[in-house]
Amino acid sequence: MQGRRLPDITFKTRVRDEALGGPNPFRWQDVTTSDIFAGKRVVVFSLPGAFTPTCSNEQCPAFERLYDEFKAAGVDEVVCITVNDAFVVYQWGKQLGVNKVRLLPDGSGHFTRRMGMLINKEHLGFGYRSWRYVMVVNDGEIEQWFEEPGINDAGLDDDPYTVTNPEVVLEYLREGQAAAA
Repeated sequence: MQGRRLPDITFKTRVRDEALGGPNPFRWQDVTTSDIFAGKRVVVFSLPGAFTPTCSNEQCPAFERLYDEFKAAGVDEVVCITVNDAFVVYQWGKQLGVNKVRLLPDGSGHFTRRMGMLINKEHLGFGYRSWRYVMVVNDGEIEQWFEEPGINDAGLDDDPYTVTNPEVVLEYLREGQAAAA
């Protein structure tokens, strides 16, 4: 995956707009891959879904907790992409107290499919979801790739979380900083 450019996708997001008033002051805003990644170094992690155990109890909270360490390691932003709609992603972030990591809905799975990471979790009642992976993206190009083993066996009831934890990615980033010094 290293050296590959990210697919050109438009994400359907919701942003708070107080001018709307009322109990739901959010409006739709399209955000493109270019809007997110152009001219930036971004850590992206993708996971099977909001409100699922490993994603909610371990992976997303760990990236949020270590966000400042990512910034210190030369990253402009940390983004979580999940195959859930904007409404679910908003409520999930609110429940988790996420305010540093950018949660990005890939409701129809277009980005995830183009990345080759869309898997069928129908046996669990999930439908299509993302396989767990992390990438370091530099100006829209994949610099480094981390992927859980077993994607070819997708559909099994396992949910590995070994090489996509933030500590592994931070080690990679810090080694790069040390080599550059």
